Amino acid sequence: MHLLSFMNVFFFYAMLHYMASGKKFRWCTLSDAEQRKCSYLARTLQNVLSSSDTFSRVSCVRAHNTQDCMTKIRGNKADAVSLDSGDVYTAVRLYDLDVVAKEENTEGTCVFAVAVAHRGTLNIRNLRGTRSCHSGAKWTTGWNIPFGFLLSRNLMYWDEEEPLAKVVSTYFNASCIPGIGVSSPNLCELCQGAKSYVREKNHFCETSSSEPFSNSDGAFRCLKSGAGDVAFMDHLTIAGATDSEVDQFELLCPDGSTASLKSYRSCNLGLGPGKAIITRGHMKRITKRFLTLIQNFFGRRGKHKSRFSIFTSENFGGQNLLFHDSTERLQVLADDADMTDILGLDYVALLKELGHEGISLDHSVIRWCCISSAEMRKCEDWALSVRSDPLVCVQATSLSGCIEMIKSNEADAVTLDATHAYIAGRCGLQPAAMEYWGNNSDCLTDPKELLQGLLERGFPSLYALAVTKKNMKAVALPDLSGRRSCHGNMYSPAGWLLLSRYTVRAPVNGTWNCDINSAYESYFWKGCMPGGERGLCKVCVGWEEDGKVNGRCAANHDERYYGNMGALRCLVGDPGGRSYGDVAFLEHHSLQENIAYLESSGWIHGLTPSDFQLLCPNGDRVPLTEWKHCNLGVIPPSIVMTRPIITAKIYEFLMKSQEYLGPSKDSTFQLFQSVQKYGEGDLLFKDSTACLLPTGHYGLQDILGDSFMQLADSVFNCTHAGILDFCTSDICTEKKK
Repeated sequence: MHLLSFMNVFFFYAMLHYMASGKKFRWCTLSDAEQRKCSYLARTLQNVLSSSDTFSRVSCVRAHNTQDCMTKIRGNKADAVSLDSGDVYTAVRLYDLDVVAKEENTEGTCVFAVAVAHRGTLNIRNLRGTRSCHSGAKWTTGWNIPFGFLLSRNLMYWDEEEPLAKVVSTYFNASCIPGIGVSSPNLCELCQGAKSYVREKNHFCETSSSEPFSNSDGAFRCLKSGAGDVAFMDHLTIAGATDSEVDQFELLCPDGSTASLKSYRSCNLGLGPGKAIITRGHMKRITKRFLTLIQNFFGRRGKHKSRFSIFTSENFGGQNLLFHDSTERLQVLADDADMTDILGLDYVALLKELGHEGISLDHSVIRWCCISSAEMRKCEDWALSVRSDPLVCVQATSLSGCIEMIKSNEADAVTLDATHAYIAGRCGLQPAAMEYWGNNSDCLTDPKELLQGLLERGFPSLYALAVTKKNMKAVALPDLSGRRSCHGNMYSPAGWLLLSRYTVRAPVNGTWNCDINSAYESYFWKGCMPGGERGLCKVCVGWEEDGKVNGRCAANHDERYYGNMGALRCLVGDPGGRSYGDVAFLEHHSLQENIAYLESSGWIHGLTPSDFQLLCPNGDRVPLTEWKHCNLGVIPPSIVMTRPIITAKIYEFLMKSQEYLGPSKDSTFQLFQSVQKYGEGDLLFKDSTACLLPTGHYGLQDILGDSFMQLADSVFNCTHAGILDFCTSDICTEKKK
């Protein structure tokens, strides 16, 4: 018997057993109004279904709050309920329940988290000391995304040694955060629910419709009543705002500006998963069948929608009862859907960082991402030398792999060149620090003051160069078609992005077909572009060990032609004089030192900087010292990227490391030196780095610059990148774009 047939038979007998037991399907309700709507649904099902149908007998189980619903479902006293995604995570992790469906609105299954205030009173940067209204404790739009945002922008500080609720209680003057508990009384101070020593009669500060300020509608009610100054809630509540509400209230935008309530798509604190329906494990298939049935009968296009609508609540004395009134449809999930399929990578990582699973070992360490055994050696030395938070070194196979690991919460930080930083930004990561390539003496200045000055006058820059050997007389930049090429790696600013303007994207080039990876393959005869494919890997040599070649064309130092040092090796060929290129594309920093190192290490013999020349855009060839006037463009600073909420933690760790291990310190380990000790250049950080600076409130656009961002946008709009496919597969990412 086929597995599918077996499962169908199993489900059939399970349903027979369920029917024979005489049990009713039990929906958990959170208020008297929900109870009324649920009861009406049960009566309507009884009228449209035959008495033999399982779902002709549905009962409604009244719970005190969302946690009580979870307890009842786990204890077989109820079967299903729709919850905020913050509670869904709790239900799965702490109550061992399962998710079977999601509510879908006009934005898909995700909701915008918005901050709303009285017009002309506040901006997002001056909320400290105000009175706040929240949809619910640990809820997506009332807690998780807003506090994730405030922490990521350093507007709120949390050292994780105390509960986040305590930090929140000192940040706001008074609040209503339903479900927060009694540990911080001022977080419930504004709530309006009935108080009683009898649990069933106490609704004060509870996640139940009986608390007037609970849920997003309640948070908005809290603001409108004058009890609070700012409300954190989902966009669904204000999507249908009245003209009067639009006149009185406005959205607080991330950049400090404000906007109309109608502008929630462009002015919000982030996008997160909406509500989802949970049940017990063995009830999954029965619950899915129930949801499919009521949707087919009473959904937007249901055949009995004239009798009853599951997405309308006004007739029952409340809003968003059982399901949100703005829900378009219920999206029933596949049986193999896991937590990241349901809530998304970004959101799950955010919940872990906010301590939803308690403070784990991951919170006490910094996991730095390395891409090769050479980087791992340097990272391990760093871990042994640093005197601050414990450092753990984890390994990926490429910088793109590091971006994926950080997004998946398997690593915390990595230093990325400008192009990879741009990619990481599109993947939802955020700058924590940037490399400063100026004079060491400048680093004695206050970092924030130095950064402000740099933003005004410009960063000390690296330049992208095209280098050839002096004896290759026929090689010129305007006509490199058909040549053998050496590139630091795919996506590198010098050897991939900036280069495109003078080769595959030059106006005179006829091979341009938008995707620059395939264009490079057609343009060059062959080459080594680590991370590339086919012809762009033919010159690569990998790493030789025990007579075997490993890692050929790998996007890491296991490919000896990787990076600036590798592109230079590629230009001169391997020690036997084979596998060489006609031109190398690399950065100007440390170029002469790298030539000297290759000579002293035995890779090359008898070559000095005078044996190399630069190729200029106008066709000239000049000495290496002329890099300021003969280059392919300016390279923006490299950036340490991480997940938004831990930017401050990563920066503080780096500052402590720099304090003890910087260039001026008497330490055997140096953060910004690699070649002499490890045999490769630019490990973890560029060797030209003088110090690391905070990125503060500045985003990638400020650091990379408009010109670089526009070039990157134009290229990636039509050049396939697998890492972007991975990032945009996250459930809310597509809607962010």
